Amino acid sequence: MKATIVSYRRGRHTNNPNQVIVVVEGVKDRKTALKLVGKKIVAAVGKDKRVTGTVLAAHGNKGRVRAKFNRNLPAERIPAEIIE
Repeated sequence: MKATIVSYRRGRHTNNPNQVIVVVEGVKDRKTALKLVGKKIVAAVGKDKRVTGTVLAAHGNKGRVRAKFNRNLPAERIPAEIIE
């Protein structure tokens, strides 16, 4: 699964650094994005550091998903690529 972390989940006044929005290559609609819920993902944070997480839910109607990592991602790693 090739994907890119686009942004934190955020609102008008707040950022939620524990959840991120992920764009998955080849997923174009909400129905396909819902099939990814519960999948494990791994992101590279540094040279040797990796963070694991889970896909929580679909985000919007364009196929983006919301993911939560065990450790929060640093802001300088956005945009980042998902390894697995």
